[in-house]
Amino acid sequence: MDQSIVFDLDLIHKYDRAGPRYTSYPTAVEFHEGFGETAYRRACERSNAEARPLSLYFHIPFCDTVCFYCACNKIATKDRRLAGPYLQHLDREMALQAALFDPGRPVDQLHWGGGTPTFISHDQMRWLMERTREHFRLHEDDSGEYSIEIDPREADTSTIRLLREIGFNRMSMGVQDLDERVQRAVNRIQSEARTLEVLAAARAEGFRSVSMDLIYGLPYQTLESFSRTLERIIEIGPDRLSVFNYAHLPERFKPQRRIDAERLPPPQEKLDILQTAIERLGAAGYVFIGMDHFARPDDELAVAQRNGTLYRNFQGYSTHADCDLIGLGITSIGKVADTYAQNLKALEPYYARLDEGRLPIWRGVELDRDDLVRRDLITRLICHFELRFADIERAWGIDFQEYFSADLERLGEMAADGLLTLDDQGIRVAPKGRLLIRNICMAFDRYRQAGQGQTRFSKVI
Repeated sequence: MDQSIVFDLDLIHKYDRAGPRYTSYPTAVEFHEGFGETAYRRACERSNAEARPLSLYFHIPFCDTVCFYCACNKIATKDRRLAGPYLQHLDREMALQAALFDPGRPVDQLHWGGGTPTFISHDQMRWLMERTREHFRLHEDDSGEYSIEIDPREADTSTIRLLREIGFNRMSMGVQDLDERVQRAVNRIQSEARTLEVLAAARAEGFRSVSMDLIYGLPYQTLESFSRTLERIIEIGPDRLSVFNYAHLPERFKPQRRIDAERLPPPQEKLDILQTAIERLGAAGYVFIGMDHFARPDDELAVAQRNGTLYRNFQGYSTHADCDLIGLGITSIGKVADTYAQNLKALEPYYARLDEGRLPIWRGVELDRDDLVRRDLITRLICHFELRFADIERAWGIDFQEYFSADLERLGEMAADGLLTLDDQGIRVAPKGRLLIRNICMAFDRYRQAGQGQTRFSKVI
């Protein structure tokens, strides 16, 4: 598979509009409060009949300090005592969830996200994993994809050793930018030495993959300053890199109001930063996986993409295809059978629901057949940059060109612009179209074509 990418500035200007990241289809914009615990329990029954492996996502919402750019659901606090009641309620939720699933179903994928998962103490980390093993069937041979998000300011060598001991084998760590001026402007002071200490510990302990996150578009960033950060990160050599665009939306995300908008790089400089990042990462041997993600060619994500086994869900790109995902903790989203379900977003309602012995489901959606067909199509496109019509026809018993006649017409202009090739056999996304894969997927999104929820998404670049 050709995993190259071409940065075409004219096409980026033309197609840079708001759109989903397609960690789900339908997206969370379509979730509604009419979907509740009863519908979720029925979905679990259907899930057991299908008996797919499980994926567990734990949301640990606490952060010691707030990063001003952050758009995540988090609770900034210095009070570490808040973690205890939260973990006790997570345990209650696990017990309720585990009772709905056949105990023999293995957990192929597990992820702790946040917030800052390493906000909790070492003893609490060990306890949470022990309780997880009591409720669910975790792999004991290190074959699962068990990952955790790390803030290097909240971890040291002993933390990494403990995480490996209790079963984690993959890690992503936030870096964002190594420039101290940028760090001060976004309230994330993180020394390069601390970042390197955590990375070295992960390698020494045998973590299979370490990913680093960078953000472009932050205050005081310039092409020159970000290039220095990028050059140093390439020297450090993580297995994977995510290079995210900062979307400044202070009206939606309160911490961003503390960022001086006049210090943000202008749009053209942001594009120059992105283009330079793509070119330098390519020259360093990284391949473009999709969206904002890059990986070494021997990394399992890159291998899975070449093999046609890459998958995408709320945890991002994955090598474990189509598990049933159980979301645990406030605001978590699960995918079970033909449904999505999201938990309550605030602590007190979440605690109250669990204290009543009920699942803390806030909203969700049950997919109809058209949703399932389109989800399959969009997942194949966003993971592999190609789609064979015959594969969809065999899977769903449809005539592709008849079923998607209106959608295919919307691809005409993109094909003429060289983003993709379209023939009677299928769709192939060209190297210059890969940065714009969200636009291509949107052509098949019936909710976006109806104009629903457009303002809820960031721009694709």
